[in-house]
Amino acid sequence: MSKTDLNSPYQKPNSFQNRRTFLQKSTLAAMSIVLGADIVHAATMPRDYIPVMLPANFNPMKGKSEGMIIRNEKPWNVEPTPHLLNDAVTPFASIFIRNNGLIPEDIDVNSWTLTIGGESVSKEKTYTLNELKKKFKPYTYQLVLECGGNGRAGFYPPASGNQWEEGAVYCSEWTGIRLKDVLADVGIKSDAVYIGYYGKDKHLNGDPNKVVISRGAPMAKALEDETLLAFQLNGKDIPLTHGYPLRLVCGGWPASVSGKWLHKIVVRNKVHDGEKMMGDAYRVPKYPVAPGDKVPEEDMKIIESMPVKSLITYPKSGAMFDKSKKLTVQGHAWAGDLEVREMQVTTDFGATWQKCNLKKPANRLAWQQWSIDLSFPQAGYYEVWAKATDAQGISQPMVIPGWNPKGYLNNACHRIAVKVS
Repeated sequence: MSKTDLNSPYQKPNSFQNRRTFLQKSTLAAMSIVLGADIVHAATMPRDYIPVMLPANFNPMKGKSEGMIIRNEKPWNVEPTPHLLNDAVTPFASIFIRNNGLIPEDIDVNSWTLTIGGESVSKEKTYTLNELKKKFKPYTYQLVLECGGNGRAGFYPPASGNQWEEGAVYCSEWTGIRLKDVLADVGIKSDAVYIGYYGKDKHLNGDPNKVVISRGAPMAKALEDETLLAFQLNGKDIPLTHGYPLRLVCGGWPASVSGKWLHKIVVRNKVHDGEKMMGDAYRVPKYPVAPGDKVPEEDMKIIESMPVKSLITYPKSGAMFDKSKKLTVQGHAWAGDLEVREMQVTTDFGATWQKCNLKKPANRLAWQQWSIDLSFPQAGYYEVWAKATDAQGISQPMVIPGWNPKGYLNNACHRIAVKVS
């Protein structure tokens, strides 16, 4: 089977090539910490130069796959094309980047601490990272993290925000300690309703006192077995870009709930009201609205479990093959807090559907792999559409779902083009 790309909508210029990270002189101290020594001739070092000995994770672009699409550079927002997500466990090279502020530059893992506080804890308590690792049992899970705005580019009229297509999702292996074990050690009061997180990322305007993002989740989600204070991604230290040295990970919910560079968690006696918890941030209307409508804040609800969705990861859109051979199509399916019950594809624009082979998830909140061998009756142009159905019987819509002001939760069927010769 031969494959090529036929004017695929996913093919964008590779902005990663021939681009170097811009490092301000103020980052010299941070570079010295990473290098383990002062840069003796720092005064004559070129302004945008990256020292040879700096590890790859100091530069958010290094180690990423070709074909990554930069949506924004300040802050970094980058997504892979769907075919880069074919692995069952997503490698670092293909993980999307969604930042709200600037990556912190002053990380010292030896002095890193996590404070658990808020009005609903018995007494505020602070742990060093080493204490957390020694005191609590580690766990490892494969967990889906998806940007709430994944698929935003499909809405019309356009919604504000990064115009994600389909690649702002991944399922990697996270290792850490359960948040519920730490909360039990601290002691939480009976009036606890919500948690909120605070990270060390810096605001774009440079104000050190301004919080970039501080979101959270209800106690039921915080106390799930799979909600982790993670320190490893795929068996290695979490890369700096993705939250090193400590990150909150809440699989199945918008990835914005999984706070990076974590240094504080507050236990609240009300819904957390941190930055990007109010207004229309990560919220959708409680009822259908006409495209372009303004929705009052009181009529918005916080996004929790993500909707059922699937992705075609092989072949790449635009594949060409001979009709005498079968085409193997494969991908992933997920459904927020739920499991996917059934996976189907159509090659005739929804007139008929074919059932796929669907694997069970590696663990709760992991995505599921699916595959199917397709035959085509004659040469010509076809489209393959993918549709997942969750455990409650809810299926992906064939068209873009209801419009909302920030373009969240587009879970319409993913589709690719194929040409049979």
